[in-house]
Amino acid sequence: MTTTPAGVRGGVVGLLGMRDFRLLWAGETASMLGSSVAAVALPLVAVVTLHADTFTVGLLTAAAWLPWLVTGLPAGAWVDRLPKRPVMLTCDAVSLTAFGSVPLAAWLGGLTMTHLLVVATVGGVARVFFTLAYRAYLPALVGSERLLEANAKLQGSESAAQIAGPGLAGLLAHAFGAVSGVLADAISFGIAALCLRAVRTREPAHRRTGSRAVRHPETRKRWQLLAEIRDGVRFVIPDPYLRTLTLFSAMSNIAIMGYHSIQVVFLSRHLGAGSAQIGLVLALAGAGGLFGATLAGRIAARFGTARGFLLCEAFAAPMMLLGPMGNGPALFTVSGFCTGAGIVASNILTSTFRQQYCPPELFGRITASAATLNYGAIPLGGLLGGLLGESIGVRETMSLMAAVQLASLTILLLSPIRRSRDFPALNGSFRPQHGS
Repeated sequence: MTTTPAGVRGGVVGLLGMRDFRLLWAGETASMLGSSVAAVALPLVAVVTLHADTFTVGLLTAAAWLPWLVTGLPAGAWVDRLPKRPVMLTCDAVSLTAFGSVPLAAWLGGLTMTHLLVVATVGGVARVFFTLAYRAYLPALVGSERLLEANAKLQGSESAAQIAGPGLAGLLAHAFGAVSGVLADAISFGIAALCLRAVRTREPAHRRTGSRAVRHPETRKRWQLLAEIRDGVRFVIPDPYLRTLTLFSAMSNIAIMGYHSIQVVFLSRHLGAGSAQIGLVLALAGAGGLFGATLAGRIAARFGTARGFLLCEAFAAPMMLLGPMGNGPALFTVSGFCTGAGIVASNILTSTFRQQYCPPELFGRITASAATLNYGAIPLGGLLGGLLGESIGVRETMSLMAAVQLASLTILLLSPIRRSRDFPALNGSFRPQHGS
């Protein structure tokens, strides 16, 4: 079995000269494009087709992320036990089925808001398992030394998808109705599954089982899962870098999702933008993420990974304040471009750090321990966005969420990251003081 990035060609192509990475990249690009379309299409279906209010639109966003709070920790333990590629394939199949049911229900005249909420929740559960498996699988696919390049290419594709997705969603909604964007998302999961099936690389056997499982022979089987979850939590809490990033991400995600969950409402009802114009504005704003992805490697080389991360976040936060200030889409677009550039570049740096820093046999549980808090904060942000949007106003809520994002920088400035040029590297296995 291939466990190293064999077959990589040199030159400008880089990892795209590696067959298995190219397949993964192509499949995930298609899936991310579909998800970017659905991120606009689902709220449009709720607002335009089902005439949902602002709170319900926020609830739809919350439903998609709530599974991290409910299933995140056990999912991390399960993913550490299982081969990652079959988990990812199963998640793609579940997502295809769930999102494919929306256009079917609409065409049969039976689509309801409850149906949309259930689909968002099921898709969210699939995303939990897929994300944990995907992040653990990538180091096995490309090797530790190519992770920054791999994350930059994948994040760049995601940013490109976020540029094209909203515009495509707007065009599809204008031509065929908002529900057609959800159908496009379902099809994209099928494409991703076909590409993933063709990937030959398998992770080493030690990555498939938690090495800590044998340390609890006296524990009953039903408590074994809790013991394995505890190992991941105990790694994160004492670690000054992982703990800081987890707390910062949680606060930041509340702000970002509270802002994003009502931005379609803001553009539609406050700036008077139509479906096609909303798609165009969000696409132009999303171009900032692609720009940030191309700069991440240069930022790391010039300033260091930790210092570069701080600079990216310090740039993005005040830019977010500009979005709700104008009376037209221009300022909103500039704000989204700059904010996206900073956040995407910082995400590439921190994703690479975690994949290099965490022991492979615990990676799923460590990732789940952090993600349960920082991704679990996303539904709270979605609910806050909807509730505050109804009570104090959409523009005022977006300004408040931007202020919270700016305040979250305090967590970073009070941590060891402020004094570091680079994030530390961990080349060994599990550190006993974090799990015993």
